[in-house]
Amino acid sequence: MRRTELSPIKVCYDIDPRTDLRRIYGHDVSELEVEQVLQRPTEDHFGDEGSRVAIGATSTERTLRVIYAPGPEPNSVFVITADDLRGKPLLA
Repeated sequence: MRRTELSPIKVCYDIDPRTDLRRIYGHDVSELEVEQVLQRPTEDHFGDEGSRVAIGATSTERTLRVIYAPGPEPNSVFVITADDLRGKPLLA
């Protein structure tokens, strides 16, 4: 599925129980970058166990993989994690 534009959505983030911080921080990813990918993914497909995987570029020229699931409310998503795509995964 490719989305060209999202209506305003609420984004919730998974918390790493070891740090009590958003899991994306462990990969040096910001909320802004995640939201940029979710707004304009170059690819968006099904992942494991009901999750989805969005891949896209940020304004800082990073290519990220964002793993998320539908949120508990309409127009919401739950971001599980996000990380850089580098090397072979980036070329695939």
